[in-house]
Amino acid sequence: MEERLRDENLVRKTSNADGDEEATILLNTILSASVDKEKAQEGLSKLSSGIIVLKVYQELNGKVRDAVISLIDQEREGEQIDRALLKNVLDIFIEIGMGQMDYYENDFEAEMLKDTAAYYSRKASNWILEDSCPDYMLKAEECVKWEKDRVSHYLHSSSEPKLLEKVQHELLSVYANQLLEKEHSGCHALLRDDKVVDLSRMFRLFSKIPRGLDPVSSIFKQADKKDIVGLQEQALKEAFEVFCNKGVAGSSSAELLATFCDNILKKGGSEKLSDEAIEETLEKVVKLLAYISGGQFTSKMEGMVRKVTDWTSARKIQTSFEEYLSNNPNANPGIDLTVTVSKTDIWPRYKSFDLNLPAEMVKCVEVFGKFYQTKTKHRKLTWIYSLGTCNLIGKFEPKTLELIVTTCQASALLLFNSSDRLSYSEIMTQLNLTDDDVVRLLRSLSCAKYRILNKEPNTKSISPTDYFEFNSKFTDNKSRIKIPLPPVDEKKKVIEDVDKDRRYAIDASIVRIMKSRKVLGHQQLVMECVEQLGRMFKPDFKAIKKRIEDLITRDYLERDKDNPNLFRYLA
Repeated sequence: MEERLRDENLVRKTSNADGDEEATILLNTILSASVDKEKAQEGLSKLSSGIIVLKVYQELNGKVRDAVISLIDQEREGEQIDRALLKNVLDIFIEIGMGQMDYYENDFEAEMLKDTAAYYSRKASNWILEDSCPDYMLKAEECVKWEKDRVSHYLHSSSEPKLLEKVQHELLSVYANQLLEKEHSGCHALLRDDKVVDLSRMFRLFSKIPRGLDPVSSIFKQADKKDIVGLQEQALKEAFEVFCNKGVAGSSSAELLATFCDNILKKGGSEKLSDEAIEETLEKVVKLLAYISGGQFTSKMEGMVRKVTDWTSARKIQTSFEEYLSNNPNANPGIDLTVTVSKTDIWPRYKSFDLNLPAEMVKCVEVFGKFYQTKTKHRKLTWIYSLGTCNLIGKFEPKTLELIVTTCQASALLLFNSSDRLSYSEIMTQLNLTDDDVVRLLRSLSCAKYRILNKEPNTKSISPTDYFEFNSKFTDNKSRIKIPLPPVDEKKKVIEDVDKDRRYAIDASIVRIMKSRKVLGHQQLVMECVEQLGRMFKPDFKAIKKRIEDLITRDYLERDKDNPNLFRYLA
C-alpha cells in the first residue's frame, strides 16, 4: 500500500519537479481536464521547445514511467489504482510528440512491454507447476481479458496487439507442450472426459498465437475416434443450448415456455388438445428445458409432467373414496366431492392458507380425512384451496344458474345464505384471508362481468369501507357460467421465481468453487462462477457480487484480513 501511494504521488507531482516555473504551469495545464484545446496546444508548443523539454521532460520521464509501470503491476496483483491519473499522465507522452507516437513508444511502451513479459514469465513458471490444465487456461484467459481492459481505460489503443502478444507468448507459447501434455488434465484427458468447455477455451487461446494449434491438432490425431465422436455430439448439444437460451422479443426462452405450459395446462392450448396430446407436448417441453436450465433443474419437472396426465394413482384414490362412501352411509358429506391427491416431493409448494370454510365444506374435509386415514397413517393431507373449484346452484329471481367458482369464491358466496349484508371487514374476518386475497376475490364477484354481489358504493374498485349484498336479480343468457378471478401479473411472478432460482444456483456455484479452491481472488471467483453457470443462464456480475456478500454474512466465506479482494472458504 505504501509503495502504491508513493508511486501515485510521484505521478501526481510530475508537474512540480525542479525547473522553470513556466514548465510547471504548462504541465499542470496539460493535466487539467477542463482546459480548452487551443490553450493546451499553445502550452505544448512551448513545452516542445529546447530548454523546457531538457529541464522537465528528459529529467522526469524515466521516473514517471517507472512509477506508472509499478502501478500497473500493482493493479495486476488486485490492488485498486487511480486509472484516470494514469491516463492523464500517459497522454503527456503522446502530446509531447505533438500527436506522434515516438515519445510514447520509446520512453514508455518499450519498458512497459519488457516489464509485462517479465511479470507473466514469473506467473507462468509458478502456475504451470501448481495448476491443472483447465485452471491454467482459465487464468490465462482472464489475464488476456484484463490486459484488454487496461488498454481501454488508460493505455493507447496501439499498445493492445503488442501487449497481448507478450502475454500470450509468456503464458501459452513458452509452456504449450508442457501444458497440453499434463498427465491427468491435459488435452488427452479433456478429450477422454468430453470437457467441451475446457477444449473450447483451449481452441480460443491457442488459435491466437502463431502455429498455436499445431500441438493441439497433433494430440487430436492421436486421440481415440470414440472420444472425438463423443466430443462432437457434446459440442452439438451445447450449441443447441446456446440457441435455446437466446431471448425473443424481450422475453427469455424459459419465460416463453412457462407461458406456453400454463396455457396448455389451463385450456389445452389453442387447439384444445386431448390428454394424450398434452402429455406428448409437455414431454417435448421438458426436453427443451433440459437445454435451457440443465438436467439437474428438470428432474422434478419430468415427474410433474408424468403426474399431469397420468392420474392413475389419484383416480384410484377417488374410486376407493366413492366405494368407502357407498359402504358407510353415515359418512355421506352431503356434497359431491372429488379430491386429487398429489405428492409434495414433485409438485412446487403452492400458497397455503387457513381458509375458514363454510360448514358444508368442513364436513367434506372431515369425511375425506377419515377415509384417507384408513389408507395410510404416515402421510399428512394439506388442502390447497387455491387449486379447488366448486359448482354452486344460484337461485336468482329471473332463473336458477349454475356457477363455476373457486373454493374461495364459493366460501364467500355461501356467507350470504345466512346474512343479507356484509361489510368488507366482516368478509375478511369470517374467511380469514389477507387484504390482497379479499380484494381480488370481491372484485371478481362485484366489479367484473358477472356481478353476483351488489357493492355499496357502486364503484369499480374495492375499498375496506365497502358493503356487499347478494344480487338476487342477476341473470345471464347461459344457464352455466364460470366466474374467473382477476389475473395476477403472471410474467412478473415468473420473473421473480426465475430470479429466486438463479440466486440459489449462484450460491451453489460459489460454494462449490470455494470448497474446492479454499482461497480465491474476487476476479477469478467471478470468472469461474460465470463459466460454471454459463450453460444455464448468463449471470449478472452485480448479482454474483451480492451473493458473495450474502454468503459472507452467512459464514460460508470470509475476506482475507490483509487483502479484501481475497476470499477464504469456511468449512
